[in-house]
Amino acid sequence: MAAVHLALIHYPIVDKHGDCVATSITNLDIHDLSRAARTYGVDRVWLVHPYEGQQQFLATVLEHWRKGWGSDYNPTRREALDFTVGALDLNEVYAGITAQHGTSPLFVATSARSYPNSISYPDLRTRIDDPNGPPICLVFGTGWGLHPEVMVEMDLILHPIIGRGPWNHLSVRSAVSIILDRLLAGDMQR
Repeated sequence: MAAVHLALIHYPIVDKHGDCVATSITNLDIHDLSRAARTYGVDRVWLVHPYEGQQQFLATVLEHWRKGWGSDYNPTRREALDFTVGALDLNEVYAGITAQHGTSPLFVATSARSYPNSISYPDLRTRIDDPNGPPICLVFGTGWGLHPEVMVEMDLILHPIIGRGPWNHLSVRSAVSIILDRLLAGDMQR
């Protein structure tokens, strides 16, 4: 099985008007993405933000739950957060994954929009199940999604999650959980 990583991008993303913006790292995202990733055997969660203040916030939260009072209070939270790190940009994520696995990762963007070069869940699952395949990094955006300059840099784009109606604006925490389940659920659930 190929190694799977998850990157949550906070800049550059778009807002509801399509403008390029940065969003804040949230406590909920740190905890919920880490717990979901640990449940499905993801190698690492990368929280990507170029601003030092946001990286310091992340470091403070991680320190509390890994070594501070929180580590004794909730050991399972510590275990989930042990696989979560900060990064300034996708270049740092690329370098970290390459150093860890000795080969370049395949970057797979996620979006609520359809793209002509999208890959299906079964096709990406097949790539993940290949033990000789490259590491795969699932890239998620905050706000209203990844900025077009990020999308053009991706190797693949995963099909969007489609519900029963026209509404299609899940929280990133919900989208991560659904996508990880579709791609990494145990054999009994596939």
